[in-house]
Amino acid sequence: MSNSPTLFDPVTVGAWQLPNRVVMAPLTRNRAPGQIPTAIMATYYGQRAHPVTGAGLIVSEGTPVCAEGHGYSDTPGLHSPEQVEAWKPVTAAVHAQGGHIVAQLWHVGRISHVELQPNGQAPVAPSAVRANAKCYLIKDENGQRSGGFVDCSEPRALQLDEIAGVVESFAQGARHAIAAGFDGVEIHGANGYLLDQFLREESNRRDDAYGGSIENRCRLVVEMVRACCDAIGADRVGLRLSPVMEGNGAVCDPQAQAIHEQLLRQLAPLGLAYLHLIEGQTGGARDHKPFDYAALRAAYRDAGGQAAWMVNNGYDLALAQQSLAEGADLVAFGKAFIANPDLTERLRQGGPFNEPDRNTFYGGGDAAKGYTDYPALA
Repeated sequence: MSNSPTLFDPVTVGAWQLPNRVVMAPLTRNRAPGQIPTAIMATYYGQRAHPVTGAGLIVSEGTPVCAEGHGYSDTPGLHSPEQVEAWKPVTAAVHAQGGHIVAQLWHVGRISHVELQPNGQAPVAPSAVRANAKCYLIKDENGQRSGGFVDCSEPRALQLDEIAGVVESFAQGARHAIAAGFDGVEIHGANGYLLDQFLREESNRRDDAYGGSIENRCRLVVEMVRACCDAIGADRVGLRLSPVMEGNGAVCDPQAQAIHEQLLRQLAPLGLAYLHLIEGQTGGARDHKPFDYAALRAAYRDAGGQAAWMVNNGYDLALAQQSLAEGADLVAFGKAFIANPDLTERLRQGGPFNEPDRNTFYGGGDAAKGYTDYPALA
């Protein structure tokens, strides 16, 4: 234990030399009206990028790779030239602090609403199975913006000949990320969104090459990861997974352990920068469903996988140090970074910690309240 790394030690992850092992997890904030990043986002991310007081690595909020990938109002995309240009001041602000930032590439799949889809079409999914979940919909009416969480719409199943286009949208998103100044990407394969929907039998009832068997349900994720690696280099690509998370309509799969071990064995030869594992229920119990994360990591390492292992969910300093001693390389913190732009320094000093204002988690446009107005220790 005494020879294990600390949270504040530097580490090499893929193409990056990180100053510490603290990661700012992706945090959807819904502050990009028109799906375009705003100037205040540069302030927000820059505040959290200092190599001593902030995150060694920042993962951006979920960033849809295509118009169909949006399931929440005011989420910044990465699929148009205007969006790419608007991200550049954000990544520049992070780099000006000496930080590193990757774009989380996102497609929500069935977690959407027809009013958020191009031409009011149905959201796409592995199968036409409606999610028992909510999405965030803000409408502009008579110059006033109003709304909130609404039931997701009925999706349609992706046609077999459409899947290659979805894979290409992620590869193009990766290329756009590099053009926008990001250091790399994280593929969102978690939390009940499109890739996770393909992994789980409740949402994937296909009878073609992308459904049924464990190998078939893993196929899209493997193709997606490989396409992004080919686009920008595997050492700039991470993948986020949530093996037993339930939410956004996701139901824990009875074969979750076997599915994820098979998936990681297939990904092992690719040379990814990192794997980001949400342990247990996002924002809830870490042990709400049985799952052996140590066995998952062992299966990956035994198959030759060398990617850094990032852990997430309910971590404090003591638990982070324990996880690093047991083989993790990075620890991601989410809500704590909302209220504490200098979270790493606060962890080092043992606090104090600002409490986040939950009323300002989502929305707010360009307003600083609950976004960039949390004080640092200094």
